Amino acid sequence: MASSVLIVDDASFMRMMIKDILEKNQYVIAGEAENGKEAVEKYKELNPAFVTMDITMPEMDGIQALKEILAFDPQAKVIMCSAMGQQAMVIDAIQAGAKDFVVKPFQADRVLDAVQKTLG
Repeated sequence: MASSVLIVDDASFMRMMIKDILEKNQYVIAGEAENGKEAVEKYKELNPAFVTMDITMPEMDGIQALKEILAFDPQAKVIMCSAMGQQAMVIDAIQAGAKDFVVKPFQADRVLDAVQKTLG
């Protein structure tokens, strides 16, 4: 069975880009969210195999959403997506429990590598 993913980013074109990469590689898109608050709600509703999470978003940022998802499900697998120059936030995210991270602009191979490592 294909693994399902929740894609979280406030920019719709970034969600589309990740969706395109993953769909071409047989992953199923469980849902999308455009901020951290929505991500936490949809994670609880959809129970995806993994999450791609932007760091900088309105309402609730990706690091806070990561913490709330892990509080709900300690086994959650979350890959952070960051822009260049956000190394400090990436370190915060990894320390908070993120499995891996990818830096924008995305390279399809790097996204798939992170997903495969995260899913084991």
